[in-house]
Amino acid sequence: MKKFFKNTIVHLLIAVALGIAVGVYVDGGVLAAIVSLKHISGQVIFFLVPLIILGFIAPSIAHLRSNASKMLLFAFGIAYLSSVGASLFGAAVGYGVIPHLNIASDANALKELPENILQIDIPPVMNVMTALVLAVMLGLATAWVKSDEFTRLLDTFQRMVLELVRRVLLPVLPVFIFANFCILSYQGAVTKQLPVFLSILLVVIACHYIWLALLYGIASIYSRKNGWQVLKHYGPAYLTALGTMSSAATLGVALNCAHKSPVLRREISDVTIPLFANIHLCGSILTETIFVMTVSQLLYGSMPSLFTLVLFILMLGLFAIGAPGVPGGTVLASLGLIISVLHFDETGTALLLTIFALQDSFGTACNVTGDGALTLIADTYEKKIANKE
Repeated sequence: MKKFFKNTIVHLLIAVALGIAVGVYVDGGVLAAIVSLKHISGQVIFFLVPLIILGFIAPSIAHLRSNASKMLLFAFGIAYLSSVGASLFGAAVGYGVIPHLNIASDANALKELPENILQIDIPPVMNVMTALVLAVMLGLATAWVKSDEFTRLLDTFQRMVLELVRRVLLPVLPVFIFANFCILSYQGAVTKQLPVFLSILLVVIACHYIWLALLYGIASIYSRKNGWQVLKHYGPAYLTALGTMSSAATLGVALNCAHKSPVLRREISDVTIPLFANIHLCGSILTETIFVMTVSQLLYGSMPSLFTLVLFILMLGLFAIGAPGVPGGTVLASLGLIISVLHFDETGTALLLTIFALQDSFGTACNVTGDGALTLIADTYEKKIANKE
């Protein structure tokens, strides 16, 4: 029984259930404290994210030595292909399904939240993209000069970060998820806004599962290993992503899941999981594609032309690499594309942001789970190039 209650996935499920239950009955005074709790716990989590990226990617790249450059290029390539492929799949589904759906566009207003009574900001030492670039540069430079001293230093830093994940991030995570779901429950997001786009949301989630099945199928064929040996360990990561709506906040849990898989080497997953968390957004891009088509049909009477949508998708795959690993990060990073390529006005942009936020957890969960399949592919590729040399 003690082991059951120490399980990460049990903690997260309890946090979700408690959050929804408390949110139904909570009053404004207590909710103000919960808003502050969400803010502070979120600040702690996102402060750790750049350290996790730096602590896991840099030393792992350093250990790759001569294969480092090839491995990174391959990782970026398969992440882009997966994201764009998922988006094109979503577009095909959208063209086939959306014209037959009758969706109301006016969602009821959510309850207003009380002001945060404890505004304590803990800004990260650097943003996510800076940490990613710094980690890659440090790792590559260490691999190229073959510095054993700096490699040992990076290994020590990695162990320090791992302890921060175990002793700080994982205990704080259920608190953050509880506060998130409590606020959503209080606002009525589950009962008021979600049913407005329930039909399209179900289509999107089905597309996520189909794409994940395809990814793990391709990974199994390419690696000649059973992809289920990776996927079956991803329950805690999937649920964490559902609760946090952030690939960055899920990073520590995702690494633990990958480490449990017998078909993934730790030295590879320590590089690819943090890397893919920032550049592989197949679920979010697939979702955004279907939703821009839906909003265009609702507000402007037609969906974007095939040429316009393909151009948007190809550019979206690149823009997503720079998306922050926070709720709604993909849409925020692509606002320029939405306005300039798709010609959305303020109303269309606001509606897109709203409906995307309602399902962001599912898109993020697809992103995180898909990282396991790409890591299996990358692991096999690294073995092949190592054997050739």
